[in-house]
Amino acid sequence: MAAPFNHKIKLGVEGRTNVLKRLEEQFAKQPKSRPVAWFHAASLGEFEQGRPVIEAYRTAYPEHFILLTFFSPSGYEVRKNYTGADFIAYLPIDTRANAAEFVRIVKPRIAFFIKYEFWLNYLQELRNQHCYTISFSAIFRPQQIYFKPQGFLHRQMLESLDYLFVQNEESVRLLNGIGISSCSIAGDTRFDRVREIALNARDLPEIATFKNGKTCLIAGSVWEADMQVLIPALNSIGPKLKAVIAPHEIKNEEIETWRKQLSGKTIRYSELKAGMDTADFDYLIIDNIGMLSSLYRYGELAYIGGSFGAGLHNILEAATFGLPVIFGNKSYQRFQEAADLVKLGGAFAVNNSTETERLLTQMLENEAYRSQSGSISRDYVASGTGATAIIIDQVKEIMG
Repeated sequence: MAAPFNHKIKLGVEGRTNVLKRLEEQFAKQPKSRPVAWFHAASLGEFEQGRPVIEAYRTAYPEHFILLTFFSPSGYEVRKNYTGADFIAYLPIDTRANAAEFVRIVKPRIAFFIKYEFWLNYLQELRNQHCYTISFSAIFRPQQIYFKPQGFLHRQMLESLDYLFVQNEESVRLLNGIGISSCSIAGDTRFDRVREIALNARDLPEIATFKNGKTCLIAGSVWEADMQVLIPALNSIGPKLKAVIAPHEIKNEEIETWRKQLSGKTIRYSELKAGMDTADFDYLIIDNIGMLSSLYRYGELAYIGGSFGAGLHNILEAATFGLPVIFGNKSYQRFQEAADLVKLGGAFAVNNSTETERLLTQMLENEAYRSQSGSISRDYVASGTGATAIIIDQVKEIMG
């Protein structure tokens, strides 16, 4: 009923139309002897987290069929043409009938659930059909419903999994406390992913032209709440600091409002033309999806959005390039990497524009301090890699 009023919901509804029929047609073409590995991600962030495992699985088992499903349009619509999977689809809504039909059609030999995306009917049906199920990169906290008296159905989902690879010792302790022993620490596969991104980052000469050798802030996945903190700080600092601004969602009216509020010269990425000299612009606003992870290589500082709202976005993509990372102080504590980097001195949580301006000015004026903070970020990411190898080693034991 909400679809006519919400574009994102509408995409999800339309994308799920006849999805079981399309799966039936696809799997009718496959040899019944070909093993199927099913990977499920809630959205784009979870897909990027799971991507190293998908690609390592493909390397280990090139003859297997890889099915990738998404729950959210923000994952499916961006990665529906990803070549690392053999077929990509929306996951049908979690009903008993849908789960039974889906598993009957796909017949997965192994299924992977990335981070938190658990669905009771699917997990129970997979168990009934003797499909081995793995969750990886999960992280648990005491306040989550799994560990509360009313969370019995959520505990059933965890109990239905064959194995859980988690990020830290607390997660193991919490799972053990509700009787789940088939779990161990592997770490977070996002570390593997961002290291790979850094090694394969695209050259973006238009960004280098805009930067023109000046100190540059990369503001990634920002929302309105972030910009209301950033804009006054940037206006106060002035032309000493350039900024590339990448909104979390591309909304033309919002972008134009930001341009009016910024006192320096702004240009949108879509306005760039070949050979155009953008060196005298102060702010470049990215109005497309898919560039952000390669943008960080052109920055000296990073601001990551989301923490003044529902939750902080990925800071590791910036940290792996050796950038000091700044974000709001409202909702970052539940992100292990953010809490770790704040303690270590590679990241900084700010409360308002005044704090943001003060910190940016300090980083501009003290290059040694900025460099030290950036090195902490880079080293932290390097020390966290290796989760993918741990997971694939276990998979090889299962698959034989």
